[in-house]
Amino acid sequence: MATTFDLILTGGTVVNHDGEGRRDIGVKGGRIARIGDLGQASARETIDCTGLHILPGVVDSQVHFREPGLEHKEDLETGSRAAVLGGVTAVFEMPNTNPLTTSEAALDDKVRRATGRMHCDFAFWVGGTRDNARDVGELERLPGAAGIKVFMGSSTGDLLVEDDEGVASILRNTRRRSAFHSEDEFRLRERLGERVEGDPSSHPVWRDEIAALRCTERLVRIARQTRARIHVLHISTAEEIVFLEQHKDVATCEATPHHLTLTADDYARLGTLLQMNPPVRASRHRDGVWHGVSQGIIDVLGSDHAPHTLAEKAKTYPASPSGMTGVQTLVPIMLDHVNAGRLTLQRFVDLSSHGPQRIFGMARKGRIAAGYDADFTIVDLKRRETITNAQAGSKAGWTPYDGKQVTGWPVGTILRGTRAMWEGEIVTPGQGKAVEFSEALPA
Repeated sequence: MATTFDLILTGGTVVNHDGEGRRDIGVKGGRIARIGDLGQASARETIDCTGLHILPGVVDSQVHFREPGLEHKEDLETGSRAAVLGGVTAVFEMPNTNPLTTSEAALDDKVRRATGRMHCDFAFWVGGTRDNARDVGELERLPGAAGIKVFMGSSTGDLLVEDDEGVASILRNTRRRSAFHSEDEFRLRERLGERVEGDPSSHPVWRDEIAALRCTERLVRIARQTRARIHVLHISTAEEIVFLEQHKDVATCEATPHHLTLTADDYARLGTLLQMNPPVRASRHRDGVWHGVSQGIIDVLGSDHAPHTLAEKAKTYPASPSGMTGVQTLVPIMLDHVNAGRLTLQRFVDLSSHGPQRIFGMARKGRIAAGYDADFTIVDLKRRETITNAQAGSKAGWTPYDGKQVTGWPVGTILRGTRAMWEGEIVTPGQGKAVEFSEALPA
């Protein structure tokens, strides 16, 4: 008797723990039920993936979707729309909203807003502060929590924890891996005079490589003292890569597509659209981060999608805000790097799916394996496209890659066995659910 599935993906090249090979995938009840030759099976829906590669659903573990409080820039629906248009099936969203995500009530509010409305699955980072340091051990285990996020620089108000003792007070109470924005706030304050009004290329002069390295060195020392696990976000310097190679027992780290693609030379063309924290720097730093990718020092990719309106970005530097869009372009930009020979497709999958599963402990996500959620990013590696502002699903409506030609493109985004995006169109309403984590599974 022929086996019946809800969905069969047929004829595609599957990239998973077996390597790359032509295999069919059968889906039942939103999960992967069978991998192999399913030519004799039947399904309610069959998708012909001939000529395409089927990747585990891409996870973007650092996005800012601005809701609640800053919805004129982005909201959970529009940000997740951009995600699935770009082939991303799950995101971890950041706590610097208004109100800040620093309490159980604020986290619950975000989960309620997101459930069944976001187009992709989600988790929310909870901000670690001096006020909630005693509670982070409970907050990090709540449903929908990605973990604890701490800003050691580049923040204001309650989310800024710049001193060693403040960071230690948080890490003493964590059990999961906590994420850090690592720039030394004390050095940033000392160097405010390095900013040149009207010249965004002075941004990396102000927020220099010493500010990044010094903070990362401090952070690793505190992590060892408190016996905590840490994740260093958006590595931007060659020096941090060299340092972190010696500390992989306690520290994982992230690279962003913009730090792998753009350099300080691009300030002349992009101006404040390139302004980010930590900054895009000289080409030697981009090369250093690529060294981290090639040597396995970098564990995951994150877009650091941080949208602002074009009117806000048009303000004269340094009044202009730092941040750029990125969740929709993560996959095509990195596939272009794959086609250019800078990394293999399997390494991309390790960075965008297996890596997040491994270091954050996502349950049933990040792999194409029986029993896992049927999340797939389906790509055409040979397809040539031009990235444009007009394609943007983000409310911000712009990308620093406007006009960039790439080879490699997301064709489909499948979330728990249902097509969320196909050929550039959103094909189902929001169906997002909270990601579950092995260290915080419900009883």
